[in-house]
Amino acid sequence: MTSVPIVVHRPSLTGGRRVTVHRHGRDEILGTAYSDHDLVVFLERAGIANAEDLLDQPQWVEWRDGPAHDFSAA
Repeated sequence: MTSVPIVVHRPSLTGGRRVTVHRHGRDEILGTAYSDHDLVVFLERAGIANAEDLLDQPQWVEWRDGPAHDFSAA
């Protein structure tokens, strides 16, 4: 289990990053984001209000194995 509720995983070899949210005691895959816009849409659909404001808050979002806001291929 992660220490933050939202994880943006490492960039894939073809671009994009898997996004998971921890809720109801488990990690749920929201999809693969190819931009901040995609990420915000996934989070809003998951019921997270003001998602755009959370992207740079480390207590909410962990950007793994790559710079924040970078969705290019690994």
